[in-house]
Amino acid sequence: MPRIVSISSLKGGVGKTSITLGLASAALHGGLKTLVIDLDPHADASTGLDVAPTTPDIASIMDGDDEDAFTASVGPSGWNRHAGATTLLTSHPATTGEIQVARGSARSILFDTRQHVSYSERVRKLIRATDATYDLVLIDCPPFMGTLTSVGWAASQRILSIAEPSLFSVAGTERTLRGIARFKDNNEQDIEGVAVIINRMRPNDPEHLYRREEMRTLFGGLVVEPTLWESSAVQRAQGAAFPIHYWPDEEAVDPATRFTRLLTGLVAAL
Repeated sequence: MPRIVSISSLKGGVGKTSITLGLASAALHGGLKTLVIDLDPHADASTGLDVAPTTPDIASIMDGDDEDAFTASVGPSGWNRHAGATTLLTSHPATTGEIQVARGSARSILFDTRQHVSYSERVRKLIRATDATYDLVLIDCPPFMGTLTSVGWAASQRILSIAEPSLFSVAGTERTLRGIARFKDNNEQDIEGVAVIINRMRPNDPEHLYRREEMRTLFGGLVVEPTLWESSAVQRAQGAAFPIHYWPDEEAVDPATRFTRLLTGLVAAL
């Protein structure tokens, strides 16, 4: 079975999908075979991963009955062409990395009018059916509580709650953690762990420093390292639908290294 991680926040605009893409890039660079399930109706992860728009979408997969959908009805990321290429991080990169995508689409929002239980069970079964195909499954959840987020959480071993060092994001993280706790209680869900990732940090900004310490006080050991700095290189790479680990700019080395550290810690914890 692969390691299964969902990336979530019940507050939009905190860079949730940026974390999904950064982890996918780290996995590709590290030689892992990865499935990205895009449950966010905005489908930004699918856009960033450069998956063909003709790929079957997650709505059709969830509504279908194909037991091999996460191998037969997914599409390759355009990032796969970079696997094995020399980067600023190493001259001997892994060549075995590969990303497949269960493409997001606006149609998936229709599932939020339905009960999550049957869809949660279907997605779990589909992941189990992949057997040894993937090393890692990343699930990009919507920025709101509903059926789609419940499906992502129900399938996950670990949930990452993404936060920015700002007042509103601290409150949003509290809501997310309360939502996860209620979900676990109401569904008897065996989620192995929850972690808070601080994103878009400006290390010389007094407000950001204050909010980071506030989150460490409020959430304790749930806040994990590394903190991810605000990075123009990340924005440029995403704008080009390009993996940050392969972006040909020295400014990309620090964020890429941080994403690799984050992924390494996640994999070790599962």
